[in-house]
Amino acid sequence: MDAKPILILKTGEALPPVKAKWGDFEGWIAQGLGRPLAPGEVEVAAVHLGDPLPAADRIAGVVITGSVSMVSDREPWSERAAAWLAELVAADAAPALGLCYGHQLLAHALGGEVGANPNGREMGTVEVHLQADPPLFESGVFLGHTSHLEAVLRPPRGARVLARTALDPHSALRYGPRQWGTQFHPEFDEEILRSYIEARREVLLGEGRDPDAMIAGITDTPELCGVLRRFARLVERSQ
Repeated sequence: MDAKPILILKTGEALPPVKAKWGDFEGWIAQGLGRPLAPGEVEVAAVHLGDPLPAADRIAGVVITGSVSMVSDREPWSERAAAWLAELVAADAAPALGLCYGHQLLAHALGGEVGANPNGREMGTVEVHLQADPPLFESGVFLGHTSHLEAVLRPPRGARVLARTALDPHSALRYGPRQWGTQFHPEFDEEILRSYIEARREVLLGEGRDPDAMIAGITDTPELCGVLRRFARLVERSQ
């Protein structure tokens, strides 16, 4: 029997200047997974553009991307994706990993609350305080790349909180037996995050923030960038 692909459930595009220089979410995620972006390996459903979602038994796992959209806006395409994810988690049909918007979308799909982060925008390389949850996470304080305005305000019933940062008490959650979400971005490298901050420079200055200090604080995040590769290994073992 042929191996099933990992699905990238795409919920938006990278910011235009970032995309022009570094490509888009699916390329970064495929690279992090250590798999080619190709039929039968890593496939994409751009749900924000109306792409259909496959039957869960046709995929080996799913990674849900970030987005410039807001989960709290409850756009029809997002609600359709949320309903699909709720069914996947309820049946434990496949491993899932939500990133940023994807993390929030899983929380919303399962009955949690998502909205504007009361602590404001979180952007830059930050300390992430993690609890162990093999095979994805080890216990400790690790550096992670962040860029978000909304957050999971109340986790769904039964979800386990795995990580916090100074501005987000729900930086990683386990939603089901093989389903997780991270508010930090394991698909970002230093250059991608730097480009995001540059693209948001005027907005950040308007908020009274210091983009140059954010850029100076960017550093390598090998432990948390490794989450995608560990997720890929989990998917392989699950088939």
